[in-house]
Amino acid sequence: MSADIIVVGHGLAGLVAAAEAADAGKRVLLVDQEPEQSLGGQAFWSLGGLFFVDSPEQRRMGIKDSHELALQDWMGSAQFDRDEDLWPRRWAEAYVDFAAGEKRAWLREMGHRVFPIVGWAERGDGRADGHGNSVPRFHLTWGTGPGVVEPFERRVREHAATGRIEFAFRHRVDEVVVEQGVAVGVRGKVLEPSDIARGQASSRVEVGDFDLRAQAVIVTSGGIGGNHDLVRKAWPARLGEPPQSMVSGVPAHVDGRMIQITRDAGARIINDDRMWHYVEGIRNWDPIWANHGIRILPGPSSVWLDATGRRLPAPLFPGFDTLGTLKHLRTTGYDYSWFVLTQSIIDKEFALSGSEQNPDMTGKSVRGVIDRARKGPGPVHAFMEHGEDFVVADTLAELVAGMNRLADVEPSGPKVDEAELRTIIERRDREIANSFTKDAQLTAVYAARHYRGDKLSRVAKPHRILDPEHGPLIAVKLHILSRKTLGGLETDLSGRCLTSAGVPLPGLYAAGEVSGFGGGGMMGYNALEGTFLGGCLFSGRVAGRAAAAAV
Repeated sequence: MSADIIVVGHGLAGLVAAAEAADAGKRVLLVDQEPEQSLGGQAFWSLGGLFFVDSPEQRRMGIKDSHELALQDWMGSAQFDRDEDLWPRRWAEAYVDFAAGEKRAWLREMGHRVFPIVGWAERGDGRADGHGNSVPRFHLTWGTGPGVVEPFERRVREHAATGRIEFAFRHRVDEVVVEQGVAVGVRGKVLEPSDIARGQASSRVEVGDFDLRAQAVIVTSGGIGGNHDLVRKAWPARLGEPPQSMVSGVPAHVDGRMIQITRDAGARIINDDRMWHYVEGIRNWDPIWANHGIRILPGPSSVWLDATGRRLPAPLFPGFDTLGTLKHLRTTGYDYSWFVLTQSIIDKEFALSGSEQNPDMTGKSVRGVIDRARKGPGPVHAFMEHGEDFVVADTLAELVAGMNRLADVEPSGPKVDEAELRTIIERRDREIANSFTKDAQLTAVYAARHYRGDKLSRVAKPHRILDPEHGPLIAVKLHILSRKTLGGLETDLSGRCLTSAGVPLPGLYAAGEVSGFGGGGMMGYNALEGTFLGGCLFSGRVAGRAAAAAV
């Protein structure tokens, strides 16, 4: 088999790259080790959040955003500080231009739509020039992850119907073939057919060999989040000791194999110590893949405690500073932490990551969205009933007893002292008597409710945690959730892989998470959320168009 362009990886970046190259008249081979039912990769399972700047949705919600403010936020979060950050910085600048420019119109022309209320994710570390979003920018796709994948899967299948794109499912690439300094194809093993459900681990039984040739190869194989051994190996000292216990936010096939394979072909990997893992993970009571974790997307009101029962310091509040909180928690010596909250808070503030955890949005059901607003989120209530990390109780004594039972469960830790926890909560509750406070978390809650979107759908009215009218009390044991690789294959602004000498390796391109979403790490040390899918869209488009122009 041969083609003009081979795309390795049929996730979102791969679909975009293949569609763009085929639109330019090129013949494309789309190669992946997984079966056809996994087309779309991780993006299918996502919440579908996208980072737009100065969008009509923002303006309708009274948000004043600008390219300048977004770039300030991006650079304050990225904190580029290495010689290797030349191309990541250029990709960051180009991506903010894209997010403030044609990104929304380009997607909208393909039928993509967003929910009208803009979310405020990753609110930051409290500094104007530091990490975080100064304003809400998280635009939730109507249809969640499948709604992001659908336009590109549709385009790819339309090209497949004409023969311009061919699929090579169950083809595991073991080598990028380089001849006379030029990437000319891929070799590997054909795996036996698999009818497993999307996201489940497929067989690795080999039934044949393949040798595919093309004028260009685009690697879009994703990161390492499903391989916890690789995560621990790359774990940076600045984040403390790597955790012994993690839940997995991605399926097992997100194994990082192609990173080393592409490096062996001559491409350069940079910033492989930069990564993005969440600290609000819970074990999925109805898992799709092994060790399946779900992230809580919290509003700002829950009381956050470390494993010993100490309240986290400001500004480490729910939804503010992911890696700052991770770094702090790694100093405690334990692999988990706690949320303590009320029924009123969970109904208003808890959302769960994943398309399958948001059937109203995924199914584009207006009635479902209205029911969620009236009754609270059904999937969250299911976790309260079935999830092993949830404790629900009418009294604080009962709550602490339940927390201490969970402290004996792997990952294990110390017992929480009821008297100490009561003191923490009562001191916090006394601050509720006024609409002004010295408690920085409550100040943040009051500030959040000045934004109409948060007041409507994301932030509960401040109340005393121990007020029985807002009960029952709830505690959630929070695990570290593996997710994203922020470094990767170094690429120039055409998506061409660079060698250790800093020059393009002819015929070899990369896009998506395997390239750190562009350049080898366009997010630097921190992500602003809504940028992972967007990075796949942007880098896939760039690489697909550039490869097509070159061949």
